[in-house]
Amino acid sequence: MPASADEPWEYTLYIPHDPRAVPVSRHTLRLILTAHGLLQLAEYAELLATELVSNALRHTKGPAALRLRWTYGTLRIGVWDADPTPPAPPLRLAMDAEQGRGLDLVRNCASDWGWYPLAASGDTGKYVWCELAAV
Repeated sequence: MPASADEPWEYTLYIPHDPRAVPVSRHTLRLILTAHGLLQLAEYAELLATELVSNALRHTKGPAALRLRWTYGTLRIGVWDADPTPPAPPLRLAMDAEQGRGLDLVRNCASDWGWYPLAASGDTGKYVWCELAAV
C-alpha cells in the first residue's frame, strides 16, 4: 500500500563514479515515487535526476549522491558531488545540440533550481538541486 503523499520523507542514494549509476538512480527514483503514490511526477523527475546525476559523473572524478525529499507537495531532487566548482550556467543552445543542454532542461522543467557549495559545513563539493511541485 502506498504511503500518504502528505507525509514528508527523504531518501539518499550514494553513487559510485560509474556510468551505470545513471540508470540505477533513475529506476530507484521511480520505485520511490511509486511507493509513495507519486507516479505522476516520475517522468519529469527521472529526466531531472538523470541530468543532475550525469553532470556529477561527467564533470567530477569522485562519488556522488542523489537525494530525494518530499515536503508540502514539492519533490526536491538534489545531487551532491565532491567538486566545489560551480555548475556552468544554463545556456540557450540550438535544439539539435548534443551536449550542454542539461541545466537548460533543468531550468525549463523544474519549478525552481539552484546550487550551493558545501565547504561551510565542513564537507567538500557542491549540492545542485531542483524542485517539482505536484499540481
